[in-house]
Amino acid sequence: MFSLLIVHSPQIQVTGIIPERATLFKSALEPCRLTFKAAMGGEYVAIFKHGDDLRQDQLIIQIITLMDRLLRRENLDLRLTPYKVLATSSKHGFVQFIESHAVADVLRTEGGIQNFFRRHAPSETGPYGIAPEVMDTYIRSCAGYCVITYLLGIGDRHLDNLLLTRNGNLFHIDFGYILGRDPKPLPPPMKLSREMVEGMGGAHSEFHLEFRKLCYTAFHQLRRHSNLILNLFSLMVDANVPDIALEPDKTVRKVEDKFRLDLSDEEAVSYMQGLIDDSVNAVVAAVVEQLHKFAQYIRK
Repeated sequence: MFSLLIVHSPQIQVTGIIPERATLFKSALEPCRLTFKAAMGGEYVAIFKHGDDLRQDQLIIQIITLMDRLLRRENLDLRLTPYKVLATSSKHGFVQFIESHAVADVLRTEGGIQNFFRRHAPSETGPYGIAPEVMDTYIRSCAGYCVITYLLGIGDRHLDNLLLTRNGNLFHIDFGYILGRDPKPLPPPMKLSREMVEGMGGAHSEFHLEFRKLCYTAFHQLRRHSNLILNLFSLMVDANVPDIALEPDKTVRKVEDKFRLDLSDEEAVSYMQGLIDDSVNAVVAAVVEQLHKFAQYIRK
């Protein structure tokens, strides 16, 4: 039987596509969800995007993968989800599909993140009626992506491009704005909404305290490996990645500024503490999120 390799996951062989399962996502460029027949049985789902330059997304996912490996080497598993991306040209490419729900949809249909977890991972003895491992995964992934998206200056963050799995993994998608660029006014240092904190049990819960500790530890460990990360960005200066090409001479400096290498380890913890507080209490970000929600409602 003739088979092909999936371009972004070459370990997967497929023998065909199931046309009646193809669907379009309700977004500006209407990416297509494709379901393939796997050679070894079963199905494999991927997303094909046309009209979108995925080279930048591919770079950011590679950096997230590297950071994940560096943190794991220090025995810090933040349950990150570096899904696979392959740009096949400057106008289209493939993205691995992860079964998940936008946080915005979770809040709209369930009324809260904990309600979502209680529905899909209930536990009579777990915290808030939720399986302990799911809460742990949620706290760790929130911390990991808060620190990493801050360091990489990921912009245009809203609750539609934050996804949540039934196992508790929170992860970010769509990296069209990086290195501090953002189409929204006065963006917070990281995307950490009131609803996300409530999912931890509130600002005074033990889980939120654990979240903060994980943020401090991740920031500390990644600062130790800043030279490696900065060198990789310096190699990408001439790669024609959109947001790097805008100011290639300032690329490394933008990332370096985020690491605050001028601070001691103790000062860096206080600095990260301030970033978290600023993000949770960002009034403009909350207003912009409501405007985005209204715009999405009108579009649908």
